[in-house]
Amino acid sequence: MPPSYPPYQSQPPGPYGWMPQDHPQGTTVLVLGILSLVVCSILGPFAWVMGNNAIADIDQNPQAYSNRGAVQAGRICGIVATCLLVVSALFFFAVVVAATS
Repeated sequence: MPPSYPPYQSQPPGPYGWMPQDHPQGTTVLVLGILSLVVCSILGPFAWVMGNNAIADIDQNPQAYSNRGAVQAGRICGIVATCLLVVSALFFFAVVVAATS
């Protein structure tokens, strides 16, 4: 009968104990954050919210996950892109209002 491992690990421990895994949404948050800055600002709020949820998961179980830096970087990119989106939307509406009056 094979030994049972915790649900977040499918491999036996290494020589120094359990090795933490990357958070499953870590790469997604980072990619969304970068894309929100470079291509499409509307992705910023999604990166921000997903990053907050992933950071909360990592904080609940810090020994299980190892990519907090990537998640934090994607979250910050999402925050910056969201702020740029709001500023550009306000500027657009101000130009439209000024043009119609």
